[in-house]
Amino acid sequence: MKQASSFLQSLPDLQGFLKDNSADVEEIILRARHSNPWFIPEFSKLAINTIADEFLDQQKVSEWIQAYPKNDKQQNIAIIMAGNLPLVGFHDLLCVLAAGHKAMIKCSDKDSVLLPWLTQQWIQIEPELSSSILYVDRFEGHEAVIATGSNNSSRYFEYYFRSHPHILRKNRNGVAVLTGEESLDELKLLSNDIFQYFGMGCRSVSKLYVPEGYDFKLFEESIVGWKHLEDHHKYKNNLEYNFAIFIINQVPHIQLDHLILKEDESIASRIGCLHYSYYKDATSLEQILDQRKEEIQCVISGSPIKGWGHVPFGESQHPRLDQYADGVDTMTFLTNL
Repeated sequence: MKQASSFLQSLPDLQGFLKDNSADVEEIILRARHSNPWFIPEFSKLAINTIADEFLDQQKVSEWIQAYPKNDKQQNIAIIMAGNLPLVGFHDLLCVLAAGHKAMIKCSDKDSVLLPWLTQQWIQIEPELSSSILYVDRFEGHEAVIATGSNNSSRYFEYYFRSHPHILRKNRNGVAVLTGEESLDELKLLSNDIFQYFGMGCRSVSKLYVPEGYDFKLFEESIVGWKHLEDHHKYKNNLEYNFAIFIINQVPHIQLDHLILKEDESIASRIGCLHYSYYKDATSLEQILDQRKEEIQCVISGSPIKGWGHVPFGESQHPRLDQYADGVDTMTFLTNL
């Protein structure tokens, strides 16, 4: 389709604009922080650079698109964006445009600055995209739906969009597997997976699986570089609140200054906390992960884990084009409508 062609041709200019670190980019990053204090410049820049490197590389995108059938019928796709991370819904928008469809976007109140700004820049580069990117307060005339939210909102989505083809996403988290043989440098990379975006992403590591008898001493040393997050008032408030609750309720935990470790079977953890569980051997670990697969977005490890796509330490927040949320291939869904 003509749209797909113009979309592809526009990528290098948009990529260059985002990577230029211009005053316009700096200004919008500050506006985003004013709108949502969790969106500190460090993390908004990370999101923008990741999008530029992974999602706007013309060759990567061209090769990615070629793996799917061509679509000859443009349809209206409703996209309900999450707002836990800066620009977290950009990949869904990219998929819709790459498949030749029209995006009807409802932004989260938590992330209502960056995406409209980015698409405005994109349309200035390629005006033909203006008819394919629409921001709405309510959906009318949509033919399919991609919605990301919590487990609670998903029940509402399932009812409201029951008559439309849809992808509905729920809560998931990243987990990391340690063997005890990791170097300090490897654990420092893992600390990025834990602390980037304050650990609020679906790919953020909220849970560690460690071998029985694991010593956290080297792990404690590896996270020192993220101590500056303690200066963020919202993160610090969460940290202090959780620490107080654990003390009052006499909950066993390990206090590592700007992170609290807690032995807990749950995958999801509170802000400023990291859960961990022990495993006996590789076989028992694989069984545990398989049983929790509906709660796990990705598994981060030093070497591949059977049954899971390998995400190396430090790479959880740098997903490739073909690493789809919840393991559901968005492009297959869109090109087969």
